[in-house]
Amino acid sequence: MLQPLARPFHLVLVSPQIPPNTGNIARLCAVTGCRLILVEPLGFSIADRDLKRAGLDYWDKVFLKLYPDYGAYLAEWPSARRWLFSARAETSLYEARLEQGDHLVFGSETQGLAPEVLSGGSGTAVTLPMLPERRSLNLSTAVGIAAYEALRQVRFGMPGGRADTPS
Repeated sequence: MLQPLARPFHLVLVSPQIPPNTGNIARLCAVTGCRLILVEPLGFSIADRDLKRAGLDYWDKVFLKLYPDYGAYLAEWPSARRWLFSARAETSLYEARLEQGDHLVFGSETQGLAPEVLSGGSGTAVTLPMLPERRSLNLSTAVGIAAYEALRQVRFGMPGGRADTPS
């Protein structure tokens, strides 16, 4: 059985566009104890019925924080360890050493993270390995893989990782 972490992981969605993806990620947060951070602009209202339907009976168990933009999020979490997910990053998630309290940051379904976020020094870019010439994974699938890898690392240790500290 999974036990809550002293310092939970934060799953940060920057400008998500598809309500069911965000609802599924909220449900993931409810069952893992991860915190959900949404960074506007959103492609939907958080009251959207599709969003609620995807995690309807879990919303009361989700820690949710909403920020008006990426700068406001950074201002509240200036020293957070951030892992910036991109299909084009060079470093695999499986090479990163994740720690309790880390922020796993994902971009929108249509655009990913903006180039200025990826190159702005707010974290280390990582990727989930995929076959060549594939565009990307579904957002809620990618977040689920990353969240459970993070939990695996802190619960069971992670031998052989190389990317010790995000920028």
